[in-house]
Amino acid sequence: MESGGTPQIRNSGDSDRCLGASDIFEAVVGANRDSVLATGSAPRQTDRKFVALFRRIARAHKRLDIVVDSVAGEDPLMKRYGYLWQVDLTTADAIFRQAITSRIMTAKHAAMAMMPAKRGLIVDVTENDMLGGGGNPMAQAAKLAQKALPLLWAAELAPHGVAVIAITPGFLRSESVLQHFGVTEDNWREAGRKDSNFLQSESPLFVGRAVAALAGDPKVTDRTGMLVSSWELARDYGFTDYDGRRPDWGGHKIDFSVLPQAWVDLFRTSTDLELRWLTTLAARTKKFRAKIPGGAGSRGPRTR
Repeated sequence: MESGGTPQIRNSGDSDRCLGASDIFEAVVGANRDSVLATGSAPRQTDRKFVALFRRIARAHKRLDIVVDSVAGEDPLMKRYGYLWQVDLTTADAIFRQAITSRIMTAKHAAMAMMPAKRGLIVDVTENDMLGGGGNPMAQAAKLAQKALPLLWAAELAPHGVAVIAITPGFLRSESVLQHFGVTEDNWREAGRKDSNFLQSESPLFVGRAVAALAGDPKVTDRTGMLVSSWELARDYGFTDYDGRRPDWGGHKIDFSVLPQAWVDLFRTSTDLELRWLTTLAARTKKFRAKIPGGAGSRGPRTR
């Protein structure tokens, strides 16, 4: 890690619940001379403790420029796959507290810390660059919230100069994924024999460099409210993974033969419905926007 950045890493749970927080912040702090807060794992903290944390940062560094939240990205409770009628609701409250409430708390206090300076960046790490994501109803609700809430917060914080962005990695070589394939980061390519898609995977550092690129972009507010991906940002900013590769999950032709046919059928149906849903909402939104005072030329975030 290069000198100059000041990371504040909040990581109060087990390491397998952290979506590469240390790697993300090695990239972010190495590229920016900012005060940074990393929220790494499912917090067991009250709102009062959040207040104390942000006050401590303010006293020590006088400002907070970047907050990246990957809380619960690798929480085992989020990995239990099952259809709606199969779901075990025993852990529902815990999942929502860890994956949604904690993120709202973090974003709330981050915004309050950034607003006086009229600058700052809040990044929520999520899964998938479409609406879908998660393998059970609780995980699905959490992933949807992690994409929709930044959109709403971006509108609220726009007058205060604070950008809010959701970001997804591609096929991520997290600790649990490496364990699933029975490989390590040193020999991860061997898993390509089981699933050729894994050869297009990326390390957690790659999405960290994507966040670093956003943080270093003076026009980052043009992307506020958007859901972006590590591979799209790599195309735009030109960064690579630690091994010099530039994984491009969006450009990869997925081999679906490794998946159960029922999953493939589900993906087809859900994608068709999502397209219809988004098209309908886009049309409604345009009609509503036309009713709001303010011309079509009003400045808004860049769309991609």
